[in-house]
Amino acid sequence: MRLTLKALRANQNMTQAEAAKAIGVSEFTWSNYEKGKTYPDVLVIKKIEKVFHVSYADIIFLPQNTIKS
Repeated sequence: MRLTLKALRANQNMTQAEAAKAIGVSEFTWSNYEKGKTYPDVLVIKKIEKVFHVSYADIIFLPQNTIKS
């Protein structure tokens, strides 16, 4: 199942601050990832995969409200 970063975080009952700390970025940066304002680089994506036990293919990087049908 593909999930947004926000959904991955919520499934782990983590705050934005906790998720940010777990992957080694600031809370502001994590928030921007969730909003689709900025995107993680390859090294950060690898950390996200490890922390949230998902593969890159399972992550939706655009928030649902920005995806147009």
